[in-house]
Amino acid sequence: MTAAPLTGLRVLDLATLFAGPLAATLLGDFGAEVIKVEHPAKPDPSRGHGPAKEGIGLWWKVLGRNKRTVTLDLSTPGGRTTLLRLAAGADVIVENFRPGTLEKWDLGWEELSAANPRLVLARVTAFGQFGPYAHRPGFGTLAEAMSGFAALTGEPDAPPTLPPFGLADSIAGIATAYAVMTALAARERTGAGQVVDMAIIEPILTVLGPHPTWYDQLGHVQERTGNRSANNAPRNTYRTADGDWVAVSTSAQSVAQRVMELVGRPELIDEPWFATGDGRARHADVLDEAVGRWIGARTREEVLAAFEKAEAAVAPVQDVREVMTDPQYQALSTITTVDDPELGPLRMQNVLFRLSATPGAIRWAGRPHGADTDAVLTELGLTEAEVAALRAEGAV
Repeated sequence: MTAAPLTGLRVLDLATLFAGPLAATLLGDFGAEVIKVEHPAKPDPSRGHGPAKEGIGLWWKVLGRNKRTVTLDLSTPGGRTTLLRLAAGADVIVENFRPGTLEKWDLGWEELSAANPRLVLARVTAFGQFGPYAHRPGFGTLAEAMSGFAALTGEPDAPPTLPPFGLADSIAGIATAYAVMTALAARERTGAGQVVDMAIIEPILTVLGPHPTWYDQLGHVQERTGNRSANNAPRNTYRTADGDWVAVSTSAQSVAQRVMELVGRPELIDEPWFATGDGRARHADVLDEAVGRWIGARTREEVLAAFEKAEAAVAPVQDVREVMTDPQYQALSTITTVDDPELGPLRMQNVLFRLSATPGAIRWAGRPHGADTDAVLTELGLTEAEVAALRAEGAV
């Protein structure tokens, strides 16, 4: 097989929970050697998040994939020395301690870059490394609230809505992987590493689009619109005759026209307001009534078949059971099976994208806490006696 594109890259994952560890996972999926460093007595809390099987956290099996796991207490002298030895041979460190924590342990950028001038240090925190909120504890939920996402999400007459999953963390994790690769590309030109400062409150604001510019130029503040869009219509979820739901989107004018022809209301296309997405959004009640009535008289399969024939955009509202059997996801191998020594075959999301010449792969699922400590420290050049001394100190 052709080597994965990040083969030879070594990443130390010191982060916990989601954004930082996900960035390391994405690098590992494409060949980077990722060493997950956890506290000897306090492993990554993601091992205990969500459902477990036989006492083994399933979220960790996904988040910890393609990572070797070692234990190290960075606050101890032995832990500090060992991390500096690991950093000397690494390309990237990902951490998410509160600002000042690494410095408190004499493991800040000054010490790490002295050990390895080519190192890229990715620092992932809720609010960034400076500013009035920098030292506050924070999670992705706060970013979803602060960014404007929650204010935009939900029904107009209902409370702001938070997502029931780690949205801001996941966006920040993907952004951090991109930031790391950008810093590594710069290293190819300069020969020097640098610090990546990733604030979880920022990437989610980016994906919200032009809201700051709308406000700056027009004083426009978008209100909650439920499943409708403020920019075009019809755009909503609609219930079918057999009790299922479908989602319809008409961002393109041509698609909006085809939908109205399909549902038997072509006269609406000639209305002056129909010519723009903004105009259609202002008449969403009329359009939703037409589309909803037509869909409500047909089964989901009839609706999907008719929309496909008309080249109009529709999708079934699927839960995870249908995702696992969806033919398009099956064609893309979006869900793959990983053989795990603890739990046997595991199905999980595949790597994030496909490369035609140097594809990524999931080589193994998340491993037990500290499973590779002895192997990694031995490869680092430590003797059995030195490893034993670290254990006696409580450093590993």
